[in-house]
Amino acid sequence: MLYSTIGVRGETVRRERLEQLLTGDDETSVAALAALRASASYVVWDGTTPAESLARIYGRRLRHTLRKGIETSGLEQAVERVNRYGGPVRLGQIRSTDGSWIFMLFLDQDGGTQVACTGVRQTQPGPPPSEA
Repeated sequence: MLYSTIGVRGETVRRERLEQLLTGDDETSVAALAALRASASYVVWDGTTPAESLARIYGRRLRHTLRKGIETSGLEQAVERVNRYGGPVRLGQIRSTDGSWIFMLFLDQDGGTQVACTGVRQTQPGPPPSEA
């Protein structure tokens, strides 16, 4: 389920607050911010995950996307940043309105600071096979 607000430090935060978290000058944060401002759906999940676990999981995803030729944005940097961060990480997701990109946000435990951001282009299903 996607939410229009997220809880941070015990208070409800609107889309505008999430936009503030995406003020980084890296290409991925800029693209995620543009998607959010273009009415993308988003969610920030409750709870946290250890940074080491996420670094391992997203490291595998990086290798998978490289093998399969899937377009990503900032995935390698996100793995490095999450690994260096070391603390509990809260996850969020932004899905572009056309569904072509999904951005994953890695936030600190309170959801008040961005640790990293990555994006993965979603493959669109091809046309159905023609019948003979």
